[in-house]
Formats: sequence, structure tokens, C-alpha cells
Amino acid sequence: MNDSIITLRGYVGADPVVRSVGEVSVANFRMACTPRKLNRTTGEWSDGVTQWFTVSAWRQLGENVGRSLRKGDPVVVQGRLSARSYVNKDGLEVNTFEVEATVVGHDLNRGMTSLSRNPRSLAAAAAPAPDPRDDDPERDPIADWRAPGADPWEEKPATADDVDAAAETETSAAA
Repeated sequence: MNDSIITLRGYVGADPVVRSVGEVSVANFRMACTPRKLNRTTGEWSDGVTQWFTVSAWRQLGENVGRSLRKGDPVVVQGRLSARSYVNKDGLEVNTFEVEATVVGHDLNRGMTSLSRNPRSLAAAAAPAPDPRDDDPERDPIADWRAPGADPWEEKPATADDVDAAAETETSAAA
């Protein structure tokens, strides 16, 4: 696959719009990136030409973008870059750049944020509960592992049932 992966730093140009495409969510927003250059002789910074990108974020990422980003937020976006051309209503050919985001986050060089995790999925909710003994500071997990019968590869003494089962297997194999 020859995708052009790009990382952008900039600002959200308008609040993201979240919509459904079939059963999948997608968030779209415009992002402005303005390069800054230092003139070494004067020591002054100057702004370059602002470049605008349309960003699409699909599925859970899109839902999170819709809940998290607002116009003016500083963001970092990574994703697949594509260019598209079309003729606008004035008859002019317009080139646009679109990014299908794989990662979107606030730019922490410009401020602070906090994370609220997504609710757990049903599969994670059905996972077995942690062993309450894990909270016991006196518990020695190695001793639990060494308990008789805890090691599945440990040689166990034969019982009367094991002898009967082995004899039954030998009899059926001989027949």
C-alpha cells in the first residue's frame, strides 16, 4: 500500500460535524496550518500562507472528535493524505487536500487537556472479575502457584481411579 501518511499541527477551523454513513459515524472538520518562519537577520517571526485541510475521522475516533474538539482548538492530526480537484460554481478548478485521520489529539504544546476513557465494550464487561486476593498484601502468588495440584505439569500420585482407567484403556487398545 502506497499511502501518503502526514502529520499536521494546526487549529480547528470550525466545530466538527458528526454524521452517520450507514451504521458508521464520521466526523468532518476543517483544519488550518500556518507555517511560521524566523528571519535570522531581524530576529522576527513571520507567518507563511495558511493551508487548509479537510479532516475525516471515522468510527469511534469520529465520535470522540465530535465530543472533544471545538473551533480554535490546537490539534495534531495524523492520517492518509489525498488530493482532489473539482470545478466550483464560478467555473474555476479547485484543488483540495483531505486527510483521513488515524490519530487526532490536542496539541499539548499549546495547552492542557484531560482524558475521559470510552465506556468499556460488552466483551470487556463480560471479562472475569479480578481475583479479590490480589489486594491482599500478605498474599504470596508464588505460594499459590506451588500449591498441590496448581501446576498442570506436576507429576501427581496415581489414584485407584487412574489405575482403573489405565487398565480399561489397555484392554480396549488390545481388542
